[in-house]
Amino acid sequence: MPTDLDPRRTLLLRSAIVLFLFVLLIGVLWIDRDGLHDQLDGEITFADVVYFTMVTVTTVGYGDITPVTTRARLIDALVVTPIRIFIFLIFLGTAYQLALRQFTEVYRMAKLQNNLHEHVVVCGFGHTGYASVKELLAKGTDPEHILVVEPREDRVRAAGELGVVALKGDATQEGLLQHGALLESAKAVIVATGRDDTNALILLTIRHLNSQCRVIVSASEEENVKLFRQGGANAIISPSTYGGYMLAAAVDQKYLADYLKDFLTAGGHVNIVEQKVGEQDKGKTAMDLQPNVLLRVYRQNTVMSPWEFQNGERLQEGDVMVLFRSGSTEKKS
Repeated sequence: MPTDLDPRRTLLLRSAIVLFLFVLLIGVLWIDRDGLHDQLDGEITFADVVYFTMVTVTTVGYGDITPVTTRARLIDALVVTPIRIFIFLIFLGTAYQLALRQFTEVYRMAKLQNNLHEHVVVCGFGHTGYASVKELLAKGTDPEHILVVEPREDRVRAAGELGVVALKGDATQEGLLQHGALLESAKAVIVATGRDDTNALILLTIRHLNSQCRVIVSASEEENVKLFRQGGANAIISPSTYGGYMLAAAVDQKYLADYLKDFLTAGGHVNIVEQKVGEQDKGKTAMDLQPNVLLRVYRQNTVMSPWEFQNGERLQEGDVMVLFRSGSTEKKS
């Protein structure tokens, strides 16, 4: 997951550059100290060189110490002045990056938050959260309808670079989810902080605030799946477990892993989609759906196989079909 330098590291790096330039100038001017003249006592000490360097770089100088030789004046014109300009640009760029840009980013995020409705909230922007957001964007979700909640500053910036709404904070806090993430109007929440205990607390907080939105939880340990289900999660995904399934499948089956990746990700040749049966599909059989391939039908609390529809069973309005669809990622309702 790409990220910029942390602001503190940026500040330390630029401070080190400025310090190096000051030390360099002090060294150059100390070597050429005979070209300087002190109006006060006529002598140039090391303290005088440090003083002259500081006031020359940060101001236009006070005139109490002046370059008197041609070489000293050339050093001032060709070395000191460019470094003075460069240091000024460093200060200006740092002020923009750490203050002005942050202010404009906060303003942009606040504006995007005001337009949120039927959005997807992603709690946690580690590897799993990052992959989830990238796939949502690839499947056509408007980036302005994705909100990331993440406590780490570098990850918040990385999320913002994808164009989504990014909010720095702890998703276990009820106030943040309610007022910052606008949970009451959210369509779905993905909980993927990387810690099952944190995920469980976030899940309980979500269900306290919104009992209707869809909640998908990432489980690091398979033994916690039951706990998440009892907490009200609509779907529990265990990346490590599914990864194990894929690894085991790849032992004896050369192409299966590639095929599974193909239909799970956007841009694949084959996609699995859910589609709710409406007026136009009511009464159809599995054959009537071709070229789509019917995989499964959910009818209230019953799961029906495609073979039942080959024996005369027909689709009813309100059924949810799981279909193989060629080259399309649209999800119809």
